[in-house]
Amino acid sequence: MAAQPSVSAPLANRDAVLPIRDASRRIVRELGFMKPTLAGTELPASAVHALIEIGNRGGLTATDLCDRLNLEKSSVSRMLRKLIDGGDLAEENSDTDGRAKRLTLTAQGRRTLAAIDAFAHEQVGGALACLPAADHAMVVEGLRLYADALHARRATPGNESKAAAPLAVRPALRIEPGYQPGLIGRAVDMHAQFYARAHGFGAVFESRVAAGLAEFLPRLDRPCNAVWTALDGDRIVGTIAIDGEDLSGPAPAPRIAHLRWFIVEDGRRGGGLGRRLLDEAVAFADRAGFAETRLWTFRGLDAARRLYEAAGFVLAAESPGSQWGTEVTEQSFVRPRQT
Repeated sequence: MAAQPSVSAPLANRDAVLPIRDASRRIVRELGFMKPTLAGTELPASAVHALIEIGNRGGLTATDLCDRLNLEKSSVSRMLRKLIDGGDLAEENSDTDGRAKRLTLTAQGRRTLAAIDAFAHEQVGGALACLPAADHAMVVEGLRLYADALHARRATPGNESKAAAPLAVRPALRIEPGYQPGLIGRAVDMHAQFYARAHGFGAVFESRVAAGLAEFLPRLDRPCNAVWTALDGDRIVGTIAIDGEDLSGPAPAPRIAHLRWFIVEDGRRGGGLGRRLLDEAVAFADRAGFAETRLWTFRGLDAARRLYEAAGFVLAAESPGSQWGTEVTEQSFVRPRQT
């Protein structure tokens, strides 16, 4: 006789349980979790997830990792030892707990993570390409809600004998103009984490981002400058700015806007949030009467380039450069004012 579940789903949810279980199994199979290795590496799924979590957060303790991966300490310890011995992870003393070791990626580990990210981006991006663009945000939000619900059930005491309480309705992500407390720190953190992991940028890049924002924000009292933040509750999950001064020369030279510090938090790209931020920025530039808006980026950021081109930017120039501490092909995009 087949084992019976110990908890019955609420009547209102029974019709959803079987389709969700079926979809979950299919996702597991299609993403390759049934195989002994994952994401084009020679590593098992637990090790791949460990590198992602440690890389995304700049370092974790083994205890933190156990909670994030929902694995027993003994399993995590064995897996971490293999990653350390294999050269992907390093241990250092924790700043907050002398008894704990903080785990960080080595240079080899960053290369491994970059390869994992490239594999995953191609895999997920290829799947999304099979769907209408209008459906992408629905997929992002549905998966996020489902993952949050699974975590909430695990975090609910006594969930072996009762269903978890319903999740509170998540407020919609909102975009707010103007300064928000913590803006510099969050914007710098999002830039540093993404570009270090994906492109190997380091201290030079992070310090330039921080210095630029610190110089710009006190100028927000001038009407030609503006910044917007995407907020999930009180948490900043995206930023963008228009600097109306650093590219504009004295009159009668044409006024030129500089689009800067455009970033969306890891895990939230592809759901339309970046497009919403970009729309706010270019609409402001048009209303303010700038003759054109320019931005600088570099080759390889294909998803961002598609957003720029959809908003009216065109590639104006590209050349090798190393101002961010790593050799890249820098690109300049220009968008004439649209009336």
